[in-house]
Amino acid sequence: MDVGLRTKDKGIKNILLESPQSKVQSPKSKITSITPITSTPSTPSITSTPSITSITSITSTPLIMTLLERYFPDLPPEQRDQFARLVPLYTEWNAKINVISRQDIENLEERHILHSLAIAKVFSFKPGAHLLDLGTGGGFPGVPLAIMFPEVKFTLVDGTGKKIRVVQEVADAMGLTNLTARHNRVEELKMNGQFDFVLSRGVAPLDKLLVWSQPLLKKKHLHAYPNGLIALKGGNLQMEIKALPGKGDDYTEVFPLRRYFGEEFFEEKMVVYVQG
Repeated sequence: MDVGLRTKDKGIKNILLESPQSKVQSPKSKITSITPITSTPSTPSITSTPSITSITSITSTPLIMTLLERYFPDLPPEQRDQFARLVPLYTEWNAKINVISRQDIENLEERHILHSLAIAKVFSFKPGAHLLDLGTGGGFPGVPLAIMFPEVKFTLVDGTGKKIRVVQEVADAMGLTNLTARHNRVEELKMNGQFDFVLSRGVAPLDKLLVWSQPLLKKKHLHAYPNGLIALKGGNLQMEIKALPGKGDDYTEVFPLRRYFGEEFFEEKMVVYVQG
């Protein structure tokens, strides 16, 4: 069982939480016979220089596959392949349109893809659910979660047009039919009452995120957790939680990511849930 933290008027104390739904078992691979080579193969000739994308794929893909094997060992092969393709796609697009800092693109697998998937360590979403990624930037956490939950609908919104262009191009190249990218400011988004959860990563303080999120949430609940805000946060959150309007601090749970991931980057990172 996952152990989370629930805030109260006098602070934060431990509670027991139900773990997410069981993972999907990956199908067994089929072993085919290999015909031995009897003749001596000729030395292959080099006909072309590999592209930057090919080099990136060769050098970067093993890391994302290692992380997936370590933390999501039951992920089906099709989704593993999508994550492998995600790395060179973002590297190529980021060279054209800077959606991730030039220095941080080297940490794409851990600090962006795996960080986004932290939400999948805490929550499992039912088929047919509709999630909004508010201020998605280059597509995080929405794009990795759209791969992880192919039967869930994702709407990714950002006020910067060039970032949304990259998100749409990546989604099209990946064939992510469950993802829609929209160039909108949250104040202009006319989709009230359409979402089960609102997701966010480092966009604004919790109180502002909650005010933005509440009109967008559905009234009917599909999940064990009532509809609300799910944010990726870091550092000391006590002041942010105390600033939540009404009794918001009574309906907040904090999940430290060091419980799920061993990398140093996650030591002070958290998933925060606030009931809408």
